[in-house]
Amino acid sequence: MPIQQLPDTLVNQIAAGEVVERPASVVKELVENALDAGASRVDIDLEEGGIRLIRIRDDGGGIPADELALAISRHATSKIASLDDLEEVATLGFRGEALPSIASVSRFALISRTAAQEHGVRLEVDGGRIAPAQPQPHPTGTTVEVRDLFYNVPARRKFLRAERTELGHIEEWLRSLALARPHVELRISHNGRLSRHYKPVRDDGEHLRRVAEALGEEFTTQCLQVEHAGAGLRLRGWVGLPTAARSSADQQYFYVNGRAVRDRTVAHAVRQAYADVLFHGRHPAFVLFLECDPRQVDVNVHPAKHEVRFREQRLVHDFIYRTLHEALKSTRAGLAAGHDGVPAAAGAWSPPSQSGLGLPVREAMSAYAALYRAPSASGGGAEAMPAANESQAPPLGYALAQLHGIFVLAENAHGLVLVDMHAAHERITYERLKTARDGEGIRSQPLLVPLSLAVSEREAELAEQHADTLAGFGFELRRAGPQSLSVRSVPTLLADLDPRALVLGVLSDLREHGQTRRLEEARNELLSTLACHTSVRANRRLGVPEMNALLRDMEATERSGQCNHGRPTWVQLSKTELDRLFLRGR
Repeated sequence: MPIQQLPDTLVNQIAAGEVVERPASVVKELVENALDAGASRVDIDLEEGGIRLIRIRDDGGGIPADELALAISRHATSKIASLDDLEEVATLGFRGEALPSIASVSRFALISRTAAQEHGVRLEVDGGRIAPAQPQPHPTGTTVEVRDLFYNVPARRKFLRAERTELGHIEEWLRSLALARPHVELRISHNGRLSRHYKPVRDDGEHLRRVAEALGEEFTTQCLQVEHAGAGLRLRGWVGLPTAARSSADQQYFYVNGRAVRDRTVAHAVRQAYADVLFHGRHPAFVLFLECDPRQVDVNVHPAKHEVRFREQRLVHDFIYRTLHEALKSTRAGLAAGHDGVPAAAGAWSPPSQSGLGLPVREAMSAYAALYRAPSASGGGAEAMPAANESQAPPLGYALAQLHGIFVLAENAHGLVLVDMHAAHERITYERLKTARDGEGIRSQPLLVPLSLAVSEREAELAEQHADTLAGFGFELRRAGPQSLSVRSVPTLLADLDPRALVLGVLSDLREHGQTRRLEEARNELLSTLACHTSVRANRRLGVPEMNALLRDMEATERSGQCNHGRPTWVQLSKTELDRLFLRGR
């Protein structure tokens, strides 16, 4: 076949393959055009999941009558005029491909009017064939009608899904848009019935109301607000508490200069920030807005504009990671202890600062030292504690009793607190080990008599290969034979524990992580293993002073709302919830 110029209709249909994947793609392109035109209200009318009809009406500036035909020609746009404009794109659309591509695979109509015109003008396109423009009454703004999508491209139409599925894709994209543009009113109708109505937010202080409207009240009552600026970047929004993580990544919304994007750099930074506070297989929820110089981000890397490329990827990654990492530090147990699930306001009481973490734990708090000794014979203590509803009471209140050797029951101003003592103690020890490692380093204590330990040949090789790294964690191990090690020193913090179990646990982690990634990246997993071994076990009977010492340390420890594996460490039952359980007040 000789080389030949393709007809314009076929060119547009090929372009439609990149821009128009399904009805949701059409809605995205048309609504973005409406927003770029300054619309404050957009009505989206759909039939049969958008396959039969998509009608987008806006109250924007409109298109002059003499530019309607140009609007549906390829690479015609009012949004950029030069390469400099492309490098500083501030609009959602800019390619000039959407309208001609959509018009080439549908029965298309464009009606618009500017404030300077006496009436609107209607332009129709049927499968790429343009009909003469006709006058039509219309308010200031634009309406675009797309009927029978892919009617002339049957191979594409057969790949469309069921009506409910296609509608779901549209509603999800509009939910994402509603989060980014809270000041814009959005009305969505399907098959003649109003399905969603996002009411406009009048000021930035009400943005969280739009978030609740889009994602539900559950997200807004279990999230942390984020606001940080530096290095020419600004990150704001909300991140879900680790204990409110979800089974899927269905509530993750990230925006760069108002544009919803998917980016690997961002995704990795978020995962890293949540690394040791999420339960296995769970996903954090978040709504985050990154603002930066438009020249520092390339939005022209994907036909549908889903992806961006940062010029300073490492800077963006570290900025996002550190911002979220610092925010998640505040998830201390007790800080969210509010009435009926409402976070408590910051009070006059403040938790004590953490002890010197380079010291043995028993030196940090005398009452807490009992957690490392043999179980006490008595199951509690007669020591009187201040009433939990006194003013200045700590957030987690005061211990009442121990249940099944697993849970600590405490009374605070809001009601009943239940604590998983192993999970809580594990987080406390883990944070102390991390701080010690990052500060003076983890101190080691020589064993009076070196311990001979039988291991596999692979484990002996790993211990020999990573001797320096293990020394940084307080272990001195020497290879004594093909399948034996000599343990000469262990971490001082863990000196009261069985060194045999500690070393075998660390070697197990080395075997799992050492061959797939740098050990340094897995150091927190090693510390988590150590913390798990040193934590108070089930069926350990604690006295009241010991239980209160645990509560105070929880309040002073970062991320103590969940253990190293993401499980919650405590639960609050309010007095109202307790009354409801017993039908009080009915």
